[in-house]
Amino acid sequence: MHALAGDERIPIYQRLADTLRQSVITGALKPGDRAPSENFLSDEYGLAPGTVRKALDVLVGEGVFERFQGKGTFVRRPSFDASLFRFFRFRGPDGEFRVPESRILRREIEPMPGHVCVALEVSKGTPGISMSRLRMHEGTPVVAEEIWLEHAPFAKFADMPAEEIGALLYPVYDRECGRLVARAEETMTVEAASREIARLLRIDAGAPVIVIDRIAKGYDNKPIEWRRSRGRADQFTYQTEIR
Repeated sequence: MHALAGDERIPIYQRLADTLRQSVITGALKPGDRAPSENFLSDEYGLAPGTVRKALDVLVGEGVFERFQGKGTFVRRPSFDASLFRFFRFRGPDGEFRVPESRILRREIEPMPGHVCVALEVSKGTPGISMSRLRMHEGTPVVAEEIWLEHAPFAKFADMPAEEIGALLYPVYDRECGRLVARAEETMTVEAASREIARLLRIDAGAPVIVIDRIAKGYDNKPIEWRRSRGRADQFTYQTEIR
């Protein structure tokens, strides 16, 4: 039997949730792994089943764990393959979603601008990796992206050959830098295309573009990546279900 760490003034279910969350952050529990059972945790820490269940409920509510009826509770495996592109009509002839191709235009190490430092919760002037890339669908440029990462934890990414990076960045962050994206916050607006964006997207300057700002975060809720994506409005669609 193990004693729970942490401030004893904090409710014991919260301390158990913090302990399990830390196991995910450190990689002891990985995405897709089955979470320890209620019975195991009850025996391991000498806790009532109701207390354990409440701790697991906290982590399910945070999106760290997810439950599957009849199967159990697992560490949630984030899927961002189509998250940004749910707003855009990137479908092949068979109607299936296609991840747009990626073309890196620029990747440099330089001090992060103030608004990015604030978003990533780092000190002003912190060295960062600045990257611009273009997303292509069937040969047509459709999304221009600006991406910032703090340099120190992503130094290996900064040195990777562009041809090894691929279209999806989050698996690379995890594999090469040990930084796993668990969730993201997005804000969507519309603006008129600047001359530079118009040139990249092959549209008229001043034409409307969809702007999606994203802050990607880890399981510890700390920001990992700042991203601004500008997409052609003629490729934009919005669909939701209201019950």
